[in-house]
Amino acid sequence: MLLSLGLALLMGLSFAWLCKKMNLPSLVGFILTGILLGPYILDLMDDSLMGISKDLRTISLLIILLRAGLSLDIQKLLKQGKTALFLTFVPATFEILGTLLFTQYVFGWSWMDGFILGTILAAVSPAVIVPRMIQLIESHLGTKRGIPQMIMAGASADDIYVILLFTVGLALKQTNSFDFRVVAWLPIEILLGALYGFLLGKVLVILFQKYHMRDTIKVLIIIGLSLVLYALENYHYSGLIAVVSMALTIHQVYPVLANRLVKKYEKIWVFMEMLLFILIGALLDITIIPKIIVPGLSLIGFVLVFRLLGVYISTSKSNITIKEKHFMALSYIPKATVQASIGAIPLALGLSHGVEILGIAVIAILVTAPFGAFLIDQAKTHLLTYENRS
Repeated sequence: MLLSLGLALLMGLSFAWLCKKMNLPSLVGFILTGILLGPYILDLMDDSLMGISKDLRTISLLIILLRAGLSLDIQKLLKQGKTALFLTFVPATFEILGTLLFTQYVFGWSWMDGFILGTILAAVSPAVIVPRMIQLIESHLGTKRGIPQMIMAGASADDIYVILLFTVGLALKQTNSFDFRVVAWLPIEILLGALYGFLLGKVLVILFQKYHMRDTIKVLIIIGLSLVLYALENYHYSGLIAVVSMALTIHQVYPVLANRLVKKYEKIWVFMEMLLFILIGALLDITIIPKIIVPGLSLIGFVLVFRLLGVYISTSKSNITIKEKHFMALSYIPKATVQASIGAIPLALGLSHGVEILGIAVIAILVTAPFGAFLIDQAKTHLLTYENRS
């Protein structure tokens, strides 16, 4: 395994450097590394490394949720009005609806399979969006009406919302039928998860304020608790909601600490992101790509129209200019992080169309991440206005 891991890291860094030279996101290089090292080309990925890929994806997912929760200021989001609130779930809901229609009437899939794919595709990528929005804030582009801030908050909340729907879809799919008891119990599991996370967040804040410890230790404690919450979610509560609730509570009660911890998680994410995308590339069965490339691209293009429509509807009653609306719509195109974290779960669980779902998820990453990043970079000076702070 050590040889495979060493080759993956060295080749991944090399490919990421080449991608940056071509103005492409690093994650494209990581996925290509995984594909090359995977069983369908060079076959240099050790089975033991592939065997723990599911656990590594779970850890990555928890870190995504922790970063989102620790950086999401609910009160500030509510102060920005209905537009900011709508952006957290309306575009994603529209995209899921578009996926349902396409998979049902073009692919001939069941509604539940379409819903699961829709929740995978609907998440936007903080890895692509957040650094670009921070650059806009620092250069005072679009900040008069808080466009970059709304996009960042919307992207974080969008991921939380979509991942929750994904877990609901999996729970229903694994029953192999529409079990009313499962549906009826879900709100209770969500509420219990939120309650447990809230209480843990409060306890952690008290602990961190009373006892001095390095932020690195706090990060490890939070990750450890997140793993325990997720592992014990069979006890009738939502582990993912508990993790998000814990992170949100820390931010609301102790925002100064939350902002410091986010920076620590960003450093951890540098390694986890590389490993996550390399493994997702290695899992991809490239022999299926010729069969799904055209229908997959058609689906991605179709549902992006639905997402853009959702953005325009969310901003329709606001004072945001038409150019700013166009920019916000373009900013919600990139997909990557969540797709890599959950795209392989249906395949790992042996669910129907798992191979196709993973293939479409990877295609979505490879197409929308660089394309969306390019559009954001090119459009920012044309669609946003500079705020003169002098």
